[in-house]
Amino acid sequence: MPIASSPTPPWYKQFWPWFIIALLASSVTFSLVYLVASIRYFDGTVTQDYYQRGLAINEQLAKQENASQLGLAAQLRVDTLTGDVIVDLEGQRRPEQLHLAWIFPTEHGRDRHLTLQHVQQGRYIGTLDAPLHHRWYLHLQPTPGDDAAWRLTGEARFPHEGSIALTPGL
Repeated sequence: MPIASSPTPPWYKQFWPWFIIALLASSVTFSLVYLVASIRYFDGTVTQDYYQRGLAINEQLAKQENASQLGLAAQLRVDTLTGDVIVDLEGQRRPEQLHLAWIFPTEHGRDRHLTLQHVQQGRYIGTLDAPLHHRWYLHLQPTPGDDAAWRLTGEARFPHEGSIALTPGL
């Protein structure tokens, strides 16, 4: 005697087609989410001369060694109300202007540069256009760019009360 078979339900009432469709749909959804995130938070490409820039670390070390030999050090203060930046430079060299670079650790587009004017014996003043927040690396040098004779470095989290030491060390 033949065994009676139950009728097969249509495909849309079965588990496995929906499971496979759900896997494919979740894959497409996550891919689109990551695509949007990678476009929105683009962090730039690797420079073409990355090897040469890597070799330039010796030049940066020479700048900081030069600052150490000149006995340079600085104290930086930022007035959170007015945005005034005051740098007191100690040492043998006192140029008419100083260049202060505020380097954001993760986003190159947030970096800031400020030129400070010499106002009196070792004191330099400049004004920020917007308040600072989060953590920043600080580079103080007599001229902007990579051709400066010396460099002082520091690190701070803003808003910051008190002074920040800028030293020749890394």
